Amino acid sequence: MSLVVVEPGTSLGEVVSIHVAPARRIPTRSVPEVVAEAGAGLVGDRYHGSRHRHVTIQSALDLEAAGAALGSVVEPGATRRNLTVSGGPVPGRPGTRVRVGEVLLEVVRPAAPCRLLDDWIAPGAMKAMHARGGTVFRILEGGRLHVGDPVVVESP
Repeated sequence: MSLVVVEPGTSLGEVVSIHVAPARRIPTRSVPEVVAEAGAGLVGDRYHGSRHRHVTIQSALDLEAAGAALGSVVEPGATRRNLTVSGGPVPGRPGTRVRVGEVLLEVVRPAAPCRLLDDWIAPGAMKAMHARGGTVFRILEGGRLHVGDPVVVESP
């Protein structure tokens, strides 16, 4: 899996959707905003309290490309990623920092698509999402995340 490198100052557009799920294997629900706790994760999400997997981000552009490859629409919540941004690509190089509204995030690693996507979306969804699975971040500075927040790559 190649690591996407994005220059500081690059805009990734804005947050177009936020999804959380209180536990594994429970469908995500769309919310207009969520509290992001530094060092802990998104309040109300299954990964809240985990060590490094605080929030996941995917690009709406990648979802469109995956949908074209699949021949079916890939809805943001179906991939189980927390934030969907209007631009892209989402950086994947560990240590890269991204500011989402008032919240500062740091890349941990690219997120691999799960094989369960074939059951949740359609057969072939995992393959269509290959190299489009988004990125796992840790929260360095907390705050509230809102749909519409600007998303900008920062210098480390």
